[in-house]
Formats: sequence, C-alpha cells, structure tokens
Amino acid sequence: MRVCFTLRVRPDRLDEYRARHREVWPEMLAALREAGWRNYSLFLAGDGLLVGYLECDDFDAALAGMARTGVNARWQAEMAEFFVGDGNADERMRPLDEVFHLD
Repeated sequence: MRVCFTLRVRPDRLDEYRARHREVWPEMLAALREAGWRNYSLFLAGDGLLVGYLECDDFDAALAGMARTGVNARWQAEMAEFFVGDGNADERMRPLDEVFHLD
C-alpha cells in the first residue's frame, strides 16, 4: 500500500531538521526497513509543511514495528522539539486519502 501523511515542522527549525535528515542513524534506517517501510520519502515546504510518502504492506503494522524499537524511541525523543504540537511524530501521522493514482 502507498501511504501519504502530513506533519508540521516549526518554521524556525527547518534548516536543522533538514540537516538531521542528511545524517539519519544507520540503525534507524535498518529499523525502518525491518518494520516494512519501503520507498520512504519526506518533502519539506518553506512554511514547515512536511509531507511523507512510503510504501508498506500494512501501515499500522509498520508503525507498531517501529514503536517496538529502542532506536525509534531515541529518534522520536530527539526530533520531538522540531514539530508543532505535542507528542511524537509517529503518533500524529494520519494517512491522507488517495484520490488518484497513475500506474
């Protein structure tokens, strides 16, 4: 399945957010793959709108797989300050409805 979601990054943290994602920890990348996240991309607009896209077999299972890892807990704790709102990003991801797809 294809999943697209949005989040909001604090406008004053955009440069640092980009920098952090140029150096994602190797163990975080491995955990994402092991949890079934494929073809995962993040897109960031100048106003802080973050759009994520991934492919997986089951989004709830992919989220749950990451929630069971220590590396994800550490990453979420470090990244929480970048986002508008409370809680970690994984808990606020909600898939958007796909209204069109060209294969």
